[in-house]
Amino acid sequence: MNRNRVFRYINSREKTSMPEIAMALHISTPTVLSIVNELEKRQMVEVNGEFESTGGRKAKILTAVRNSRYAVGLDITANHVSITYTDLSGRALNHRRIRKPFVYSDDYFAELARLTEEFVKEWDVPPEKIEGMGISMPAIINSREQIITNSHALGVYNVSCRSWTEKMPYRCDLVNDANAAAVTEISGRRIPGNMVYFSLSNTVGGAALFRDDLGRIKFWSPWQGDTYSLYEGDNWRSCEFGHMVIHPGGERCYCGKEGCVDAYCSALKLADRTEGNLERFFLEMEAGNEEFQKVWEEYLQNLAIAVDNLRMCFDCRVVLGGYVGSNISPYIDRIRRLAAEKNIFEKDGSYIDACRYQKEASALGAAILQIERYIDTI
Repeated sequence: MNRNRVFRYINSREKTSMPEIAMALHISTPTVLSIVNELEKRQMVEVNGEFESTGGRKAKILTAVRNSRYAVGLDITANHVSITYTDLSGRALNHRRIRKPFVYSDDYFAELARLTEEFVKEWDVPPEKIEGMGISMPAIINSREQIITNSHALGVYNVSCRSWTEKMPYRCDLVNDANAAAVTEISGRRIPGNMVYFSLSNTVGGAALFRDDLGRIKFWSPWQGDTYSLYEGDNWRSCEFGHMVIHPGGERCYCGKEGCVDAYCSALKLADRTEGNLERFFLEMEAGNEEFQKVWEEYLQNLAIAVDNLRMCFDCRVVLGGYVGSNISPYIDRIRRLAAEKNIFEKDGSYIDACRYQKEASALGAAILQIERYIDTI
């Protein structure tokens, strides 16, 4: 356990020293020395010079050898494939988005494998250092039985995960896209306490991340130094926020119910007005399109209802992600004000943030989970 803590501490910083590690982790200096020597032999940590003297012996500068392992992440949508890779830093080192309509077939899976190998070769990633790959998708995935139980977006129901993973060139895991994007957000920013990720793409979903190590999928945040876990629910259907009803008897959702959040807050609510081009909707709205401005204000009003419900349920920070979340930063103060008006406990909407990661978020999160799996073994 101490070895893992020491490596994680070194890996979370650009540079550190043995005295700093001992003080931060409350581990004796001899124990830190023994662990660092072991990690050096395994070529996971290296010495890169010395710090300036503060009166005694100069402390050695320790850094993690982050290129000792890599992971690849893919994100599958109905019309595109996004692919990225990372090392032990958990940062997206390169990213590509390819138009590739989804078809549930062996040919499609073979193409995913080919694109992955081509991408790895293009960026000179040593295949022997690739710890694994993750594939994120808009789907409910029963991880215990390894079954994709439902994916409305892809038109896939009750199929084995193995039909995907056995075709891939590296060890592979499937993960829900909102869960993967949430992992990326919590890994790359300072979030006090717990977090709900509210995914506003062509369908609406989300993820809940709790600061503990009780969940099956767990990972360590370098910012907080805490272990987080994804709440998946008893039936792997947690955080289906799109199917909360906010207007009983309202617009019909694709699920058959009336008044669901998805019917009011899906990215398609905006993009359908500009032939599927969400960025164009915002450009035309900012250019003075009064109809679009009215649609956007109505969208924000409904979004505020949903966000306030999440605040009441979880009492934690809410990050707006997905396609709309990637464009919402200029309007974050407006949504904060609207949500604050509905909050019975506090007149403050500062708990709402726009996502930091956009098109690569889910692919990167799928790769980060592979890196986390490896670091857990150290």
